[in-house]
Amino acid sequence: MNKSEKVKVLVVDDHPLMRLGVSTMIDAQQDMRVVAQAGTGEDAIELHRQHKPDVTLMDLRLPGISGVEAIRVIREGNARARFVVLTTYGGDEDIHRALAAGAQGYLIKGMSNEALIEALRRVHAGARFLPPPVARNLAARTPDSELSPREREVLSLVTNGKSNREIGELLDITEATVKCHVSVILRRLDVSDRTQAVVVALQRGIVHI
Repeated sequence: MNKSEKVKVLVVDDHPLMRLGVSTMIDAQQDMRVVAQAGTGEDAIELHRQHKPDVTLMDLRLPGISGVEAIRVIREGNARARFVVLTTYGGDEDIHRALAAGAQGYLIKGMSNEALIEALRRVHAGARFLPPPVARNLAARTPDSELSPREREVLSLVTNGKSNREIGELLDITEATVKCHVSVILRRLDVSDRTQAVVVALQRGIVHI
């Protein structure tokens, strides 16, 4: 196999050592080569446009725009773009958002090197790759737990310890409206108080600290 036939991979991660380690492993494969590395979502978008990789290995937690948003933007310009997510985020909401944005594979950091290489090959071939732990988390997600963008904003501020009054001031809405949002959030997350809502939201990846 000559160089031009190798699967071209773009590696996106905000940690230089992580990028280096993953890139070295990919370049050691006879059928793959890393064409570029990016440390931010903005750089990923630009480097994808320049290099047109066959598969992009994308972290979700990035400075600036998130990995999910970068996937969404890239696919708006190239619907055939393929992505494998490699992240520490394992919540069902994280997985759902990444797949909805256009990712075809999803791995949690700490999974085996063999799983990563298999994911890149499978996604390049047009298949989806969700290892059993990821598939289980995704299957556990209940569709009626979906929060609106405003509810996510409110929940994020609750997670940061803000009171209803403070949330109302920050979002320029009444305290009564905030209470209504919180009530809906508790019902959709199937919890009875704000503390439980925060715990569940963090576990599922609905919000991040």
